[in-house]
Amino acid sequence: ITEGNIFYYIKDDEDTFKILIATDIHLGYLEKDAIRGNDTFVTFDEIMKQAVQNEVDFVLLGGDLFHDNKPSRKTMHCCMEVMRKYCMGDRPIVFEILSDQAVNFSHSKFPWVNYLDSNLNISIPVFSVHGNHDDPTGADGLCAIDLLSCAGLINHFGRSRSVEKLEISPVLLKKGNTRIALYGIGSIPDERLYRMFINNQVTMLRPREDEDGWFNLFVIHQNRSKHGATNYIPEQFLDDFLDLVVWGHEHECKIAPVRNEQQLFYVTQPGSSVITSLSPGEAVKKHIGLLRVKGKKMNLQKIPLQTVRQFFIQDVTLSEHPDLFSPEQPNVMLKVMAFCQEKVEEMLEEAERQRLGNSLTPEKPLIRLRVDYSGGFEAFNTMRFSQKFVDQVANPKEILHFIRHREAKDNIKDMDFEAILSRPTSEVLQLRVEDLVKEYFQKAEKNVQLSLLTEQGMGKAVQEFVDKEEKDAIEELIKYQLEKTQRFLRERRVEATEEKIDEEVKGRAFKEDLMQKMKLYNCTLDLNEK
Repeated sequence: ITEGNIFYYIKDDEDTFKILIATDIHLGYLEKDAIRGNDTFVTFDEIMKQAVQNEVDFVLLGGDLFHDNKPSRKTMHCCMEVMRKYCMGDRPIVFEILSDQAVNFSHSKFPWVNYLDSNLNISIPVFSVHGNHDDPTGADGLCAIDLLSCAGLINHFGRSRSVEKLEISPVLLKKGNTRIALYGIGSIPDERLYRMFINNQVTMLRPREDEDGWFNLFVIHQNRSKHGATNYIPEQFLDDFLDLVVWGHEHECKIAPVRNEQQLFYVTQPGSSVITSLSPGEAVKKHIGLLRVKGKKMNLQKIPLQTVRQFFIQDVTLSEHPDLFSPEQPNVMLKVMAFCQEKVEEMLEEAERQRLGNSLTPEKPLIRLRVDYSGGFEAFNTMRFSQKFVDQVANPKEILHFIRHREAKDNIKDMDFEAILSRPTSEVLQLRVEDLVKEYFQKAEKNVQLSLLTEQGMGKAVQEFVDKEEKDAIEELIKYQLEKTQRFLRERRVEATEEKIDEEVKGRAFKEDLMQKMKLYNCTLDLNEK
C-alpha cells in the first residue's frame, strides 16, 4: 500500500499483459553537442533493451519520440537501428487485436498492426501516439512516426484530423482472459482540446460487448499542470470509466500511479528520459515503467534508467549569508566566487558518490547553480568561472545562472513583479505573458489603463511577440485598432476636437464595437495558427 493506493501482486502467466511504458524520449536532442550528442540514443537503446529483458508483450510510448519535427538523418537512422535490433525476431506474439484495425490506423496506407503483416517478423510491437515535438505537419499531415509506421516499426494510433470534434476508438487487445481497451490522443493544441472538452465534442467509444469487463488504458500528451486558463487539460475532463492514464509531455518523473479521487482512475506520469532543461523537475531520477495487467487489476514496476546523465541543481541567495559577505565589503566579488565554487564542488562530489559502481552513467554530470544576487551584490563573469570546471561537467557554459528580483517602478507599483518572481519555480514557469499583461492593466492606475485596445487583444499581441518572435505583432495590433477607431468616428460624424473624440471613445457604443472588433482580430490569429 503506497499513498493510500493498493497495487496488486500479479504473477506472470497466460492472462497477464506486460507492457513497457515510456514517454518523451526526445531522440536527437543536442545531437551536435560534443559531450551530450549521443545521450538520447544511448538511453533509447537501454529502454528497448529493457523491453527484451522483461519479455514484454508490447511497448507503449506517450509521444515526443523525436525532439525535432523533422529529425536529422542521423537521428532517424539511430532510431530505426535500435528498433530493428530489439523489435524484430521470431519470438511469438501471444495477444490478439479484436478491434477494427482499419479504424484504429485509418491514416496509414497499411491499416493493420505491424506484427500481423506477413512481410514483417515482429517480436515486440511498439504502439505510440505523437507528441507536440513530432506532430503531423504540412499539406499531407505527416510526421516522423508515420515514416516508422510505413517501415513497419511502429503502430501509430490516437491520431485525429478534425479540429472541431474528436471521436476516440480504442485498440482492443486480448491475452487469455484479460482484455485491454487502449485509447490514445496525439498532441493537440491545449486551448483547442480544452474547448472540445468544454463543448462535449470529445467522445470515447466503448466496446459493445461486456462494457465493464475491459481494462481501460488511456495515453495522452498534453499539459497536465495549469499554464493559464485553458492551456492545459484538467484530469476531471477525462471519462471516469478509465482505469489508468499514461500522461506524456510533462518531463518530471512522477511514475508511481496516483489516484484521482474525483474520477477514480489512476494517473502515471513517466516523465522524460533525457534532460532538456536545467530546471528542478528534470533533476528527479528518470524511470520507465513495467505495467502488468490481469483482468481489472494492475501493477506498475518502476525501472530506473542507468544511462541518463546526472543532473544536480541548487539555489543560493547571497543576502541570506551576511556572516560570509555583504555588498559593502572590499573584494566581496572574490568571496562570492569562492562561495559559488564551493557549492559547485559539493555537487560534483555528490555526483561522483552516486556514480560509483555504475559504469553505464556518463562521467560528466550536468550542474546548475542559481544565484540570487539581489540586495546590492554584483554578478561576475560566468565564462571565467566556468573555465575551472570545463573538464568536469557536461554543461560548462551553463553552470551559473544569476537571478535578480528587481523592484517595481513607480508607475507600475501596483503590479508586484517581485512577489511574482518570488513564487515557487513551478508556478513561475506556468505564468503566461498574456496573463501578466491582463493583471498589469487591471491593477494599473487609471491614467495608464487601455482605452483603444482590450487587455485580451494586447495580451495576444505580446504573446505573439514573445513566444513566436513576431516582431511586428504589437505594431500590427495598434495599426489595426487605429484604423477601426478612425472608421468608427467617421461613421458617427464626430467633431474633430479632442474633447469630442475622447467623449466618444469612452462611450458604450465604442466599447461594444471595440469588443466585437477585437474578437474578430483574435479569431483571425487563431485561424492563422491553425
